[in-house]
Formats: sequence, structure tokens, C-alpha cells
Amino acid sequence: MTLKHVLLEKEDGIAVIRFHRPEALNALNSQVLEDIAAAVENVAADEGVRVVIFTGEGKSFISGADIHEMDNKTGLGIIDYSRKGAALFRRIETMTKPTIAAVNGYAFGGGFEFVLCTDIRIAHEKASFRLPEVSLGIVPGFNGTQRLPKCIGMPRAKELIFTGRRIFAREAYDMGILNKVTSPESFWEEVMAEANLIADNSASAISLVKAAMTAGEDVSIDVGKDIELGYMTACFGTPDQIEGFNSFKEKRKAVFRNSCV
Repeated sequence: MTLKHVLLEKEDGIAVIRFHRPEALNALNSQVLEDIAAAVENVAADEGVRVVIFTGEGKSFISGADIHEMDNKTGLGIIDYSRKGAALFRRIETMTKPTIAAVNGYAFGGGFEFVLCTDIRIAHEKASFRLPEVSLGIVPGFNGTQRLPKCIGMPRAKELIFTGRRIFAREAYDMGILNKVTSPESFWEEVMAEANLIADNSASAISLVKAAMTAGEDVSIDVGKDIELGYMTACFGTPDQIEGFNSFKEKRKAVFRNSCV
């Protein structure tokens, strides 16, 4: 697979999708969005991939949407651009495979919004986050106004979006945006350790857990408990459930198959 702005690597069940537009600090334009979408569909279809890591090349994760591309668009053009990004982010959010954002530097605007659509977020302590749109006279376009309040609560989300201020990884962790903050030196080692821990577990069970959590996020507990029951019941009789139970009874480590379904 040849992509201009994305590097795709796969090894031992882990796929790494690396943003590669160094001349623009990995800013998102239409071509970058299309390349990411193609890489996402590639790993989604690959039964050997159990975990997907997103990271940036250089000192930036994603520096934001490409202002130069947006500058000459009309309202309808902006709607099309925003919908393209929003659809990709939702695809990532709901894909069956677990995703990790490995935030290696600037995550501004669309980059911050990208982080919010992933399952697990790890950053080194020099990484920073910002939604600067109000300083440009616009509204976040890739659903930051929707995901950030769900992540950290409405008052904190409003403060970050209204001020457009920059926060660093430790503050993002304290707010609940990140799962883990590392030193720059141990960053990639800890990202891979987390990915390997996930990859050792049942891919089919994780895909069903993720589906249950996504479906139950905005419903009452009385509806959510039945959603969970349905997905839990669906596990029984699968190869991974049989292997998991047998390994427990035989006091050995389970060896799960590759497929997420």
C-alpha cells in the first residue's frame, strides 16, 4: 500500500499508522484525511491486526486542520471538508479494533479532536494540546465540541474551547484526557508495552466489549445492562471463549486466534 502522507507498519498483531507530512507538521488536509482513511480500512480488514496505534512523525502528532486549504473555501466547501474529517474520526471511534493515540508532540485543533476519538491515549510529557479555533473566528469542525465535554465535563471543556489555551500532557492527564504520561525517553517503549498487553487478550472479546461500551455510552443503565447482556451472550461458543475457559481450567496462558470476529 502506497500512501503519501501516512506510513503504515504491521508487526506481531500491532499496526502503527504514522502521520507523515513533515513540511506542515502533519496538518490535516483532504489528502491526509484520505490517506488515513485508506490505512484505517486496511487495518480494519486485516484479521492479523489486533491493536492500532496512531502517532506522528517528528515533533507533531497533528498540528491541526490545514488553514491554507480552508482559507478559500465557501460554506458548502467547509461543510464537505468537516464532514469528511468527522466521518473518519467516527469510523476510528467505532472500529472493532482497539486504538491507541501515541501523542508525540503538538495535538492542536483537529489533532486534539483526533486524540479524543481513540480508545487509549498516551503522551510524553512535552506533548501539548489546544483547540485554538475561537482565536481564528471559527468553531471546531471535527466534533471537539461534542467529545471534549463527554471526556472532561462541560465546564472544563468550555474553558478550554472558549480560551483556546494550550495545555501540556500532565494537565491533560489530570483532566482525564490521557491514560498515561511518560518521559520522552521511555515513550515508545511504554506505548508498545500497552499495545502488547492488549494484543495478548481475546480480540473478539475486546471488539464486543468496545461495541457494548460505545452503544451504552448515552443510554440509561436499564438499557445498557441489556446491551451488555447481549454482547456477553454472543461470546459464548466462540473459539476465544472456549480457549479462554480451557486455559483457565488447565492453568496455562490462553493462546487466542487472530480474528476480531
